[in-house]
Amino acid sequence: MSGASEIEQVIRSADADAADGTATYCVGCGSCAYIDPAFRIIRNMDGCYQASMNGNAQNMEAVANVCPFAGSVNEDVIGEDLFSKQEGVHHDQYLGYWLNAYVGYASADGWRSRGSSGGMVSWLAAKMLEDDLVDAVVHVKDGPDPEHMYTYQVSHSVDELKTGAKSKYYPIEMSEVLTYVREHEGRYLFVGIPCFVKAVRLLCREDSILNEHIKYCIGLVCGHLKSDFFAKSEAWESGVPLDDIARVDFRHKTPGSPASDYAVEVRRSDGGEPVIKRTAELSTTNWGLGYFKYNACDYCDDVLAETADVTFGDAWIPKYVNDGEGCNVIVVRNRDVQDLFDRHRDELVLHDSDSAEVYQSQAGGFRHRRQGLAYRLHVHEQRGEWTPTKRVKPSLEGIGERRQQIYAMRTTLKNESFVAFRKAVDANDFNEFKKTMKPIERAYTRLSVPLKKRLMIGCKKTMKRVLPSGLTRKLKSMLSHHK
Repeated sequence: MSGASEIEQVIRSADADAADGTATYCVGCGSCAYIDPAFRIIRNMDGCYQASMNGNAQNMEAVANVCPFAGSVNEDVIGEDLFSKQEGVHHDQYLGYWLNAYVGYASADGWRSRGSSGGMVSWLAAKMLEDDLVDAVVHVKDGPDPEHMYTYQVSHSVDELKTGAKSKYYPIEMSEVLTYVREHEGRYLFVGIPCFVKAVRLLCREDSILNEHIKYCIGLVCGHLKSDFFAKSEAWESGVPLDDIARVDFRHKTPGSPASDYAVEVRRSDGGEPVIKRTAELSTTNWGLGYFKYNACDYCDDVLAETADVTFGDAWIPKYVNDGEGCNVIVVRNRDVQDLFDRHRDELVLHDSDSAEVYQSQAGGFRHRRQGLAYRLHVHEQRGEWTPTKRVKPSLEGIGERRQQIYAMRTTLKNESFVAFRKAVDANDFNEFKKTMKPIERAYTRLSVPLKKRLMIGCKKTMKRVLPSGLTRKLKSMLSHHK
């Protein structure tokens, strides 16, 4: 297939599951717009960034080469080129190439309290600046207005860096910031989710100046990227009208609660008091339901940013999750990063880990991106529909009928969430969203969760909503002592 055909298919392809019979496999990263002025990145009707082609492209082959969903160069190839020749390196089908794995957090300078989990991303970026490994950091920070809550920007100092801490579950693109990097001398550290890091690595293969300027990449473990409907839904359901939403802090830590029991903080355009709401009390924050998920994310097989020099994520592991301050799961692939960790070990609390524990921390994501992807690719193949070429092959092998139904329902949840939110906006009533989605969600829960577990979850939710978090933990403790 030619570069032109591949890019056209990524931007728009037939998909019988989609509301209008077509879907995009574009994640809106901006690599095409960086390479060729015929492309620009737009916000579509679902609140997702995607590529739009206007006029004649100058080099469609180069555009296809740098698109993370069109190119033929996969994460294994990139990882081998970057990391395979280091002494002591391992290779794993889930972690990619890796030197060492840890679970831990930054104990110095308040990085942990400012971050989403263990504060390791910002700590490492600051240390790379201080140790003169890089001159600037390319990362996501507060954007200029409510329609662009977060954007890619460049920080040249530790103080600038601090304003970019925490995870942002929000659509972003990088064409403008990469143009800045190309035009300004220096050594840059890039921070991004797996597909964005892959796109940067592919761009560096095409652009020698960018390759010279971008020295390191930090990867963020990714469940999936969200449309801006996600931020709006959280704020709206928290009690802030759509036209009064200034910004959403997606990972507001709640003192004394487990790391998984965090809140959102909504800042208002009218200057009123910010609204803080626990995510457990909101309808759209169950990550497993995949509400407002970019379609491309269901066709990605890289959970751990395998092309990054180091990857950080949340340590969703039972023995760490009860630490409300948060811990990171860490995969190191570059010896320079390992040496930096070793030099500053006194500023870190690190527990040695391994591939099995790292997998466990993201087990649900791996099932969905490997077994679930095999199922989705098979469905499209049977219908004669185009899909990106992945390391996972179309197959139903080892996927029982019930599991197939679960994966099919996830596609329905994703697609219908966009339709339901637009209906709610038209009616100016968030309850319209809930009225549409709750029956689908209940059907999915009956299918995917055994009855005993559903009853336990229902009891826990009731306790969380009715009782203060401190009292909830005391009751759990009392019950456990009387077992």
